[in-house]
Amino acid sequence: MYQFSSRLKSFSFALMVLGILGIGYGFWTAPKTNEDVEAILKEQEAHHGGAHHDTHATATHSDATHEEHANAEAHTSHEASTHKVESVDSLHHEVAHVTVDTAAHASHDSTDVAIAPIITNHKSEVYVSKYNNETIDHEAEHKEHVEHVKHQLQNKPWSALYIACIFFMLIAVGALAFYAIQWVAQAGWSIMLFRVMEGITAYVLPGSIIFFILLALSGFHFNHMFTWMADGVSDPNSPNYDQIIAGKTGFLNVPFFLIRAVIFLFGWNLYRYVSRKNSIKLDETKDMSFFKKNYNAAAIFLVFFIISESMMSWDWIMSVDPHWYSTLFGWYVFASFFVSGITMITLTTIYLKNKGLLPEVTKSHLHDLAKFMFGISVFWTYLWFSQFMLMWYSNIPEEVTYFVTRIENYNLPFFGMVVMNFVFPLLILMNADFKRLNWVVVMAGIIILAGHYVDFFNMIMPATVGDQWFIGVSEISSVLFFAGLFIFVVFTALTKAPLASEGNPYIEESKHFHY
Repeated sequence: MYQFSSRLKSFSFALMVLGILGIGYGFWTAPKTNEDVEAILKEQEAHHGGAHHDTHATATHSDATHEEHANAEAHTSHEASTHKVESVDSLHHEVAHVTVDTAAHASHDSTDVAIAPIITNHKSEVYVSKYNNETIDHEAEHKEHVEHVKHQLQNKPWSALYIACIFFMLIAVGALAFYAIQWVAQAGWSIMLFRVMEGITAYVLPGSIIFFILLALSGFHFNHMFTWMADGVSDPNSPNYDQIIAGKTGFLNVPFFLIRAVIFLFGWNLYRYVSRKNSIKLDETKDMSFFKKNYNAAAIFLVFFIISESMMSWDWIMSVDPHWYSTLFGWYVFASFFVSGITMITLTTIYLKNKGLLPEVTKSHLHDLAKFMFGISVFWTYLWFSQFMLMWYSNIPEEVTYFVTRIENYNLPFFGMVVMNFVFPLLILMNADFKRLNWVVVMAGIIILAGHYVDFFNMIMPATVGDQWFIGVSEISSVLFFAGLFIFVVFTALTKAPLASEGNPYIEESKHFHY
């Protein structure tokens, strides 16, 4: 039986306490008023040498940026000579058709300016006075811009908490899927690892509870992470009306969204409960009926899982960009958390073996786990490249804007995750001998987990905070809290049963497994 060491337990509590303090600090320091945002924007402009700091985004937080330019056309009502007037809109709107009536200018000292904001799709023009109404119009636009930036900055601690929460929960779900696959395949080599998998999957329950609370808080408008939840987006009479989102309200509505979440989370937790219960009964009674029950439960779960996983990825990740979609997205998200789950199984197994436990686990077991880490990393890269290359090459605005936003504003994390999730695993784990060295596998595992956290960061942050991102207290603290909770739950679960599943009929094959 494994004993949860007091040192590791204290470490997990320390992580949770530090995480809670940092999360609280992140919410406390988030801007509360427009004046706070004004001060932040001025500080950003000063930091960039007085240059204009581009923080404007559309209501979907994902449209591509546009180049600023101003063209001036001049004519007179008496066919007099013409001249150009240049204007630069500091709020990223194009100024068009600047008309200067020189005769009127001489008598009335005024200039008529027609402004066509780029965020509108219609061709109507709004004529305002340069010295009177234009100032008022710019003030209104500036207030709107500041309000938008305030929402982005307020989203930042929420998004950091959300990313860390879903990442650690899906690590456990990935381990659960791998565990179910072993049962359905009736694999013999992995039986010695079943208790490790069951320990990791214990986190599915607390992770699901916290995650559902976050989803419910979003549904009750405690944050602005999901733009399709905003008031009036499906009402044609509302200034917030969005025709694209309105067409998806049959699926993207808060009640149905939360109902689907309950179904997915309940199904995953139900299978984990049933499989764990049958596994313990099998050890205690050696009754093969429990083996057959777990086989059948795993087969049913995998069918449910592949459907719920795809829909989950649409709901919880892709819908933060409600104007964008990808038919590969469900597989892409699956590959990310599946390899993370396998990596966590590997790291936990190495830790326990280094503590003198799991003596029957050999280098061959670790070699096979490392092969899965390597293979699924390549599979993830295949999906990433297929999705990126096809959309980038076709250059369809509705699709490519997703990647343009991330390349322009998230260049380092976007391409950095490819290096972490593909290049490093490829170089480190390609060699068969390296797969048998614990320190090499641990190093690769840490890089893979960090890389896929950055992957989730790239999937969510650009839509929720725009270019107002940085790795700060909120992000680090959220990871610390959920890492501490994950360690505590997993290693507590490992103390509840012997680490070897002796009742399984394939246990001897696993003990004598040799690659």
